[in-house]
Formats: sequence, C-alpha cells, structure tokens
Amino acid sequence: MEIFVLRDTMILHVDMDAFYASVEERENPRLVGRPVIVGGTPEGRGVVAAANYVVRKFGVHSAMPTATALRLCPDAVVLRPRMRFYAEVSRQIRDVFFRYTPLVEPLSLDEAFLDVTGSVKLLGSVAEIARQIKHDIWSETGLVASVGVAPNKFLAKIASDLRKPDGLVVVEPDRIEEFLDPLPIGRLWGVGKVTGSAFDRLGITTIGELRQLDPQVLHQHFGQQGNHFAKLARGHDKRSVVPDREAKSISHETTFAADISDSEALRAWLLELTEHVGRRLRQQQRRGRTVNLKLRFADFRTITRAKTLARSTNVTGEIWEAASELLMQVLRQRHPGIRLLGVGVSSFSTNAYVQKTLFGEDGHHKQQQLDEVADAVRAKFGNSALDRGSGLLHNARHRPEPRPNEEPGTST
Repeated sequence: MEIFVLRDTMILHVDMDAFYASVEERENPRLVGRPVIVGGTPEGRGVVAAANYVVRKFGVHSAMPTATALRLCPDAVVLRPRMRFYAEVSRQIRDVFFRYTPLVEPLSLDEAFLDVTGSVKLLGSVAEIARQIKHDIWSETGLVASVGVAPNKFLAKIASDLRKPDGLVVVEPDRIEEFLDPLPIGRLWGVGKVTGSAFDRLGITTIGELRQLDPQVLHQHFGQQGNHFAKLARGHDKRSVVPDREAKSISHETTFAADISDSEALRAWLLELTEHVGRRLRQQQRRGRTVNLKLRFADFRTITRAKTLARSTNVTGEIWEAASELLMQVLRQRHPGIRLLGVGVSSFSTNAYVQKTLFGEDGHHKQQQLDEVADAVRAKFGNSALDRGSGLLHNARHRPEPRPNEEPGTST
C-alpha cells in the first residue's frame, strides 16, 4: 500500500516486516501461512523474540512470555532464535542501503534510518528511491520491508509502521499536521499505558487534539515531558542521521512490547545487544573505554549508567562483563519492569594500537583475536557458523539449530 505526500529533505526509515519469523519462513516454505513464533521455550521464563503476522492475529507479540503465547495460539510453531544467521541477512540488507546513500544509521538488525537528500538528483525522486530499495531487498533476500519517508526521524518511523506489511508512506513537509492529526495519541514516543491513561482523563485521544491543547496544561500534567509531547505533535525532530563512522558512540537498544522483570531474560537480551555492538565496533575498527547502559522502566522513567574501563576495547566479552554488572546493580533495586534496554560503547580511542603486557599476550588480546577470527569465519561462512557457547538468548539456552529443510516442531 502507498500513501503519497512529498518534497525537500527526506529521511527514510526502513523496517523489515516480522524479520526473524520471515527469515525462518524463507528458509522453510512449509512455515508460510502457519503461526510462527521465534523465541525461548515455554518452560521457565522464555519470551517471544518475534511473531509472524499469522500468529499476531491471536494477540501474540514480541516480549510476551512464550507460555502465554502458546495459550493464545496452541498450534503455533516455536523456533529457537538464530541471531547470527539473522545478522548475516541483515548485512545483506545493509549492503542495499549503501548503494543509495552513505548516510545509514542502523538501529537494530531489522531497521535503519537513511538520509537520501543528496541522492535525489542522481537516483530520482525520494518515493522512487524508497520503492527501489524495497524492490532490491525483496529480489535479493526474498524479504519484505516497509518504508517511511519524511522530513525527520520521528515522522519517518511513524510512517513506516502505518501500512505494514509491505508499506510505503511518504510525508510531505507542508502536510505534516494533516498527516499527524488523525493518528492516535499512542503513536507519540513516550506515550504508553500510564501516559495514555492520563491523556484519556484529559479527553485527548488523537495527536491533533493534543496539538490544540494549551502548553500550560501539558506542563501542569506532564512537566518537562509535556514540552516534548507538544513538539512531537507538531512534527518537530531536529536529530540527524548519524552513520557509525561519525557517531560518538555505537549502541543498540530494543523496546519490548511488554515490560520484562525477570533478570535472566534481561541479561539474555543484553548479551544479544552487546554482541551487535562488539561486531559493529570491530567492523569500524574502533575501541572505546566507556560502556553505557540505558534502561526505560514501565513508568517511562529512563536512566543511564556507565562504567569506564581500564583501557579501550572492542572485545565482546569485556563489554558484556561491564554491561552485565551495571544491569545487575539496577535490578537489585525494586522496579516496575523494564520497557527498553540498550547498551553502547563511547569514549573512542584515537590510537588503534592496544598495548600488550610485558609478559606477552594477555587475556584481553587473546579475546580480541578470538573475536576477530570469529568475525572472519562468519563473514565467509555465515553468522550461524559459530555461536557463543555460554550464550543465553531470551532465557533459552542455545541448542543445535535445525537445518533449513527440517520441519521445526512446536515447543512443549
């Protein structure tokens, strides 16, 4: 489906549709048309990492406990996640982006912002660029992407979600309010159940109604966050697309569809995010000294924690150790559940040389070599060629993966 609205500076938000589940359907066509869940086992506290559109009709969504998902849809096929395989497919998609612009800011394996302002004269209209990116992804990977195009990140991200799956929505600068006004208030960043209930009490259900609200009323009920809502309701967002090579930090974060309280499930998500960050650091030949943790709670309170290491690193294990320590410090305190989790590395070193100890290669250097060898193996044979032996993913310990032509069964 396509909605057209267009002009001037434009940013694309490309979001793969049900990415993990779609990759599994591509690898095993017998899954097409069946309810598919990618995630942990229902025993213990396994959670859903991804759900295809068939199973979503039953109310299943990501971050939901797998046991709950199977109660909603007992016939669902539950597959163990294969993150390194998904990362390999993600790299193919990223290669498509770079054909159209060098200004690519990855957000996760399945989404990225692209600034194509400088590409229009060479490659055609923004709508045509977006359409061609969708075509290239489909023809080269067999996967479907939804794309939102708008003057800024906020609007582009909303647009990409409006016509899923296989959507293309382009928002023109002089029709921003027309685009936003009919949308439900929950489309604004930072509006969840608690904030949404507060807007309900004020009789505000759409972004257009919010935009007409007196700023003093917003401030009275929401404090400084009210100013944030007022700006978003007018479509204001000054953030630019920041490629990895220009970023002052490299990070990954994920927002859960349902709040998570279990510490082991959170540590499993943190490990996945850390491995993405480590790989991107090595790809960019960067090392950093500061490990950053970001948490947003169920009540939308957001905190950050940081730890400075003795020396710069891009070693996954060292980043994970620091990030995990920060996470556990926070989780020891009572909290209402975690809505968003992120990890990053900053304070990049300008010196690519890492000093060895007087007594030869120490643990740091050996781990760095192991990571580099692992990256090389995955680059040649695919990301599923190696796995971290102690890895936990979403509270499910990794076991041997089924071959693509095997029929996966449902978890019991």
